Amino acid sequence: MKLINIGKQMKISIVIPCYNEINTISEIVKAVQHSPVENKEIVLVDDCSTDGTREIIERDIEPNIDKVIYHEKNMGKGAALRTGLKQGTGDIVIIQDADLEYDPNEYPKLLKPIIDGKADVVYGSRFIGGDSRRVLFFWHYVGNRFLTQLSNMFTNLNLSDMETCYKAFRKEVLQSISLKEDRFGFEPEITAKISKLNIRIYEVGISYSGRTYNEGKKISWKDGIRTIYCIFKYKFFR
Repeated sequence: MKLINIGKQMKISIVIPCYNEINTISEIVKAVQHSPVENKEIVLVDDCSTDGTREIIERDIEPNIDKVIYHEKNMGKGAALRTGLKQGTGDIVIIQDADLEYDPNEYPKLLKPIIDGKADVVYGSRFIGGDSRRVLFFWHYVGNRFLTQLSNMFTNLNLSDMETCYKAFRKEVLQSISLKEDRFGFEPEITAKISKLNIRIYEVGISYSGRTYNEGKKISWKDGIRTIYCIFKYKFFR
């Protein structure tokens, strides 16, 4: 994909939360480093990995990226993201999972609506557009669509994929909200909170190479229950 010109005065922070990703961490960091975006800052947060991931980060990755933060106990994806978002200094922030389900070569898709002055937040949807998507679990698909529709009912947005990892934000948007969820409740929480702001939200289609539980997928039905709780909670409370 063509290198996107973001202007000399604009910086992109890419925040990568990580927990027990020994098989993918090196490859995803290399992919982010070689992504078609100029003037980028990589912020990696290790959420107390115990499978050897931390040793790889310390030995091979930390000397070659901008910032690495280590949690001393496992706190969850949402907590790791809070840490990383506080450390990012970019004008635009992109969230990147540490697995290989999302392709960093597609950052220009996420950035273009913001750079063009049309959007303040962009969600990368796995369910719109003509991009490739790995065929996996039917009930995961149903669950994602259900949670997105439930979220839309309470936020009055018409998103197609609230649960997507790929989200890009203007820095000012993140500075205007306070995040609390420690695990996968981060997604409905941030969606509910940005829906209350007077901002422009866009979606773009992205590819998706999902993985199985044997390949390291971590989200479970318990996180789905928490998501429902968060949709209700953050409709009425901050």
